[in-house]
Amino acid sequence: MICEENGTFLQIEPPSDGGDPVGINEVMEYLNNRNIDFDSQSLYAASSAREPQKVRLNRNTHMEERENYKLVIQPDNMQAIVRFYAPSKNGELITRNEFISDLGFKGIKYGIQDVEIDKFFRQRRYCENIVVALGKQPRHGEDARIEYYFSTDVKARPTLKEDGSVDFFHLNTINHCSKGDVLAKLFPEDVGEAGRNVLGEPLKPREVKKKKLKCGRNITLSEDKLTLTSDVDGHVTLVDDKVFVSDVLTVENVDNATGNIEYEGSVQVTGNVCANFSVVAKGNIEVGGVVEGAYIQAGGDIIIARGMNGMGRGELKAGGNIVAKFMENSTAMAKGYVSSESILHSSVQAGDEVTVTGKRGFITGGRVCALNSVSVKTLGSSMGADTIVEVGVDPTLKSRIQQMQKEIAEAARVVKSVQPLLTATQQKLAKGIKLSPDQIQYMKSLIALSQLKKKEVEDKTVEMESMQDSLGNLTNASVNVSGVVFPGTKICIGDSSMVVQGQMQYCKFIRTGGEVKMTAL
Repeated sequence: MICEENGTFLQIEPPSDGGDPVGINEVMEYLNNRNIDFDSQSLYAASSAREPQKVRLNRNTHMEERENYKLVIQPDNMQAIVRFYAPSKNGELITRNEFISDLGFKGIKYGIQDVEIDKFFRQRRYCENIVVALGKQPRHGEDARIEYYFSTDVKARPTLKEDGSVDFFHLNTINHCSKGDVLAKLFPEDVGEAGRNVLGEPLKPREVKKKKLKCGRNITLSEDKLTLTSDVDGHVTLVDDKVFVSDVLTVENVDNATGNIEYEGSVQVTGNVCANFSVVAKGNIEVGGVVEGAYIQAGGDIIIARGMNGMGRGELKAGGNIVAKFMENSTAMAKGYVSSESILHSSVQAGDEVTVTGKRGFITGGRVCALNSVSVKTLGSSMGADTIVEVGVDPTLKSRIQQMQKEIAEAARVVKSVQPLLTATQQKLAKGIKLSPDQIQYMKSLIALSQLKKKEVEDKTVEMESMQDSLGNLTNASVNVSGVVFPGTKICIGDSSMVVQGQMQYCKFIRTGGEVKMTAL
């Protein structure tokens, strides 16, 4: 800008040395901010000219314009950018100290870029973005983590021999430990470092998850609470993020000499478990011999080296897996998998899968249910024994639905039985018949009972429908037959089913298009 006696002019220079042409919109913004009138057509014409142009501005005063600047703070307050504008020909320059002071007045308190600012005041460059302040991003930390020095895989599988049978003496399902063994270490959380924006406001790093080592008895937690060490020889398990070390109770047989067994840790029976006795343990239960018509319940795995003859009353219940050489006339429920060489006339439920392999590898008679898959060599019987295999449905969920159906039916029955009494009472009141205080109190109790049971029916119906919606949603569930499946066998996948009509070999049953289909294995 040039201020002369005959007026105020704006000198517009064409670009040189590959520079950019003047930003006419920026020029007009500059003039508008200073209340200087101008002819926009003259400005546009001058900006496109190839020679320097002087454009007269509509300004009565001849006051010189100081060097100025435009400050822009980014929306996230992490960067402050300045564009300096040249003074008029004889205008005053801004000093560095004045500029720094002005930044502070405008709230810029952190991350001042002294090098860039000094660079400008040594060699001024106008209409160019200059970063004069930069914020500091927070350094995000890391969650705490725990390393366990034993296997935490609840789906560990027993070793298979070369002939395909299960090696029940090397099952690899128990994590043995010795006194002094380090079981787990805690690596504490890194909380990170706070950042700061150009306004000086702190920026917190993301929240990190804290953890701590949790353990039961027979374990020492170090003074710094970072290491767990076993105090005894035994076996180690992880249950709900808590480390347990259990001594193993060893007995020869479970019979009249021992009575029923209930133990906090694991139980090892080197011989047999006789009929009508029970073994209940919070850890694993290993039986080296046979189980006969007994009740076995384990918080972990159940392992029966020579199998189980349930005699129609024997029951196995495991919070982990069940491995038995055979199961006959038995009931078995496992939250994990079930592995056997033969299942005969038994009811078996698994929260994961059922695998029946080995020399015989058959499922004959009874009902076998698993959430994910059933794999078997021979399925069904040439003699026509009723055999049902069901996958794709959580067995515990299905049992809960059946229980809720009974509870809903019972609540509905109560409502139905109460209703005639309430109706009769209403009719009496309509006829003007007065009730005694006892009758009134009795009617109030019936009304409360009816309302309670109606609410119970409504709530449980909604919950049951929600459970039913989840049935059959496991689309990859399958039944795999590596040998023969006999006619009459019923295959259920989710809420679809089929009855095998003819003998088939080496096949796989899956659900597709809402139907159970057979494909090649």
